[in-house]
Amino acid sequence: MKPKLDVHPDISEASTLPAAFYKSAEFYERSKEKIFARSWQWVGDTDELKAPGTVKPLTLLEGCLDEPIVITRDYDDRLHVLSNVCTHRGMLVAESGDQNARYLRCRYHGRRFGMDGCFQAMPEFEGVRNFPSEKDNLPRIPFALWGQDKWLFVCLEPLLSLDQLLKPIQERVGWMPFSQFYFDPSRARDYLVRANWALYCDNYLEGFHIPYIHASLGAAIDYGSYSSEIYEWCNLQLGIASGGEGCFDLPKDSPDYGMRIAAYYYWVFPNLMLNFYPWGLSINVVRPLGPELTKVSFLPYVWDASRLEQGAGAALDRVEREDEVVVEAVQKGVKSRFYDRGRYSVKREQGVHHFHRLLARVLGED
Repeated sequence: MKPKLDVHPDISEASTLPAAFYKSAEFYERSKEKIFARSWQWVGDTDELKAPGTVKPLTLLEGCLDEPIVITRDYDDRLHVLSNVCTHRGMLVAESGDQNARYLRCRYHGRRFGMDGCFQAMPEFEGVRNFPSEKDNLPRIPFALWGQDKWLFVCLEPLLSLDQLLKPIQERVGWMPFSQFYFDPSRARDYLVRANWALYCDNYLEGFHIPYIHASLGAAIDYGSYSSEIYEWCNLQLGIASGGEGCFDLPKDSPDYGMRIAAYYYWVFPNLMLNFYPWGLSINVVRPLGPELTKVSFLPYVWDASRLEQGAGAALDRVEREDEVVVEAVQKGVKSRFYDRGRYSVKREQGVHHFHRLLARVLGED
């Protein structure tokens, strides 16, 4: 019988997800449509899409959803996110990027679409009845911008709006000049983690392990003051700087004014981390590749380069490698015939409990 993801709403009574969730192909396949197809996915930076005529094809959650999409900016300066599959025979329409496109054209049989995805022309289709119709247009895919219109998010079947999802983050740290943040490719990293994507999120969502696993991070923050705040679809771990370590220069209208904030660690359901440091933002995207394989991308956006090597936001590669070793060991452990579920620390694992409750809710097992 399939294990249930029943996670009690009271953390003091709850048990964690069953081990089967982290190793079962059935749970993984269900998660694709129930979780990832319905959640907002970060897909890029609008700095790459400034010029009218831009075409950017990509695969949404490659290795998981594998949905071909194409982002365009038309000559009325409007962005569009479209299916990248020709409505004739299923060929990819845009196979490479372009900065000067006037239209989209499938190279297989020549079907042409406007930059907004609307059908324009098709050679040798005389005599075809009831053609063209709405079905001959490229399907439009929901998208939204966030961070002073800097970052682009896409969702195939949204559970809620992006504004609803990110509202607590906007209210707390929206004072930062996101439009001034710039991507630093020299610091970007991809990591291949031999573990289930949710185990990686579990590890991120608690600071409980910091004193045991992360010596450098533990020295930069005050573990005793480390706290979690739970919202409907995201949560925050608030890191307070220890000693003389670097912290934010907060504006007077910040709700945290007067505090020595070293980092705002935001997790956004289901697979996004927005880590704000005094130097800027590290976007971490967790991409499932299989029941026991995950790709994690670290994407740094710099605000104040002079603070890159200070405090909690320094040595991120080291912290990631330390996490990777632990998460891969846990993946081996949950495969044991002697392990099923554990219990939560009421004080330290509120974020993990929240995540598990959302998984059960979205998968229809709450």
